[in-house]
Amino acid sequence: MIFRTATRHDLPALLALLADAGEERAEVGEAHERAFAAIEADARNEMLVLVEDAVVLGCLQLTYIPGLGQGGRERALVEAVRVRADRRGHGLGAELMRLAVDRARERGCGRIQLTSDKQRSDAHRFYERLGFARSHEGFKLRLAD
Repeated sequence: MIFRTATRHDLPALLALLADAGEERAEVGEAHERAFAAIEADARNEMLVLVEDAVVLGCLQLTYIPGLGQGGRERALVEAVRVRADRRGHGLGAELMRLAVDRARERGCGRIQLTSDKQRSDAHRFYERLGFARSHEGFKLRLAD
């Protein structure tokens, strides 16, 4: 199994993983192309994939946020954690998260954080098993559909 930075070639598989979670359509559109190019060009963003035999099995996005707190250290924000439905329950999600935590540590981040939809109780238990604590109440304001 290989953990690496996603390439443009991976974009259809990434969208399929997001579509499986009901968040996105699986066809690559112009907006997806622009978004992926922006992630790829930004040193504070990484789209990471877990690949086996040239098949993308999982992904996550890491964004590094500078801040004045924590002694001026960055914090890492984890988004879009997904594992293919047919490969869930085999430790791939935990491996993805472990690798993300390692990357954040290597970069010198003082904290790694994420949000999870309140309806995803299985995901909450998963993150808690990995050592994440429910520490804040999150708020979101939808600006576009």
